[in-house]
Amino acid sequence: MSTSTTRALDHLGFIHLVPFDRDDPARGLREGIELFKFAEELGLDSGWVRTRHMQYGLPSPAVYFAALAQHTERIGLGSAVIPVGHENPYRLAEDLAVADVLSGGRVLPGLSVHPPAFTEEVNDLVFDEGWMGSDFSYRRIERLRDFLAGASVREKPEYQGFGGDIDSERVEPHSPGLSDRLWYGGGSLKSAAWAGSAGLNWLMSNISSAEDGVEDFSLNQANQIETFRKARADDGAGAGTSGAKGPAGDGPAADGRVSIARVIVPTDGASPEQVRKYRAYAEARTPRTKKVHGKNTIIATDVLGSNEEIVDRLLSDPAFQQSDDYLFELPFEFELEDWKHILHQLATEIGPKLGWTPTV
Repeated sequence: MSTSTTRALDHLGFIHLVPFDRDDPARGLREGIELFKFAEELGLDSGWVRTRHMQYGLPSPAVYFAALAQHTERIGLGSAVIPVGHENPYRLAEDLAVADVLSGGRVLPGLSVHPPAFTEEVNDLVFDEGWMGSDFSYRRIERLRDFLAGASVREKPEYQGFGGDIDSERVEPHSPGLSDRLWYGGGSLKSAAWAGSAGLNWLMSNISSAEDGVEDFSLNQANQIETFRKARADDGAGAGTSGAKGPAGDGPAADGRVSIARVIVPTDGASPEQVRKYRAYAEARTPRTKKVHGKNTIIATDVLGSNEEIVDRLLSDPAFQQSDDYLFELPFEFELEDWKHILHQLATEIGPKLGWTPTV
């Protein structure tokens, strides 16, 4: 079995739901901050949070990033992903910029777009009546990027002699470089092509689409990566980057960056009770990976085993071998002790075997 690789892995991180108890949400949010601090001490490059609306998971990444900025110094702060359909791009730009300024330029906004998915009655409450006439296309992200880039929104009004001359023509605060750090989280060839042509980075998870008659999960993601890179090259898109080494980028990557995520659970170093829990978790989730859901949705099998087994699995995965950044998705149902165990094995054993070096 392979336990090392000659390919240097630049970027290693994790994705966390930041789950909380209905009756004690503060505890879960504080544990999330503790986990990010722990990850930074281990030298991991980034931590990403999911977005959940009307569920027991984090609904507001930008607010959380502002809090994390006060407890960490280096680690990248990513969102995987913010569904921009739920957001006003103007207000989201303000919130992300505040968080980015407070963090010293560490925010990595991962985004997606799709029409509202609630019932019509709920959509009326969430989006206001008339939502069906709103634009839920990729243009919503393009507007957000323009705001983040400092595009002029209006002519600066003339000072009237009261209230202070504090007006600006653009969204404030402006955080230089934030608009170049946008990621699109998708799982289809169409989204990969758009992200590449738009100059965004490409973020993939453990859920994707079976296309062109291919049902193998990794091959579909490998095809998406190829499509993304071709679109970047064909359109000469700008150079957004997550960073070759560092939280938010040491310089532009001409072909964009690709990040791939999987639920990965190492059993090395775990207690017998933890191993039993981990195996039961993976076994219960395996059946859903054996079929296509709905039109063409497919789900990757969780990667559970020894560190050596995990490394061998990743080294043989064509999608992983074509990506720039690896992210470990932390299981929702686990506890803080389990998440710390996974991150410790990732940073001290698995990452180095993949050619990664922790940031100190």
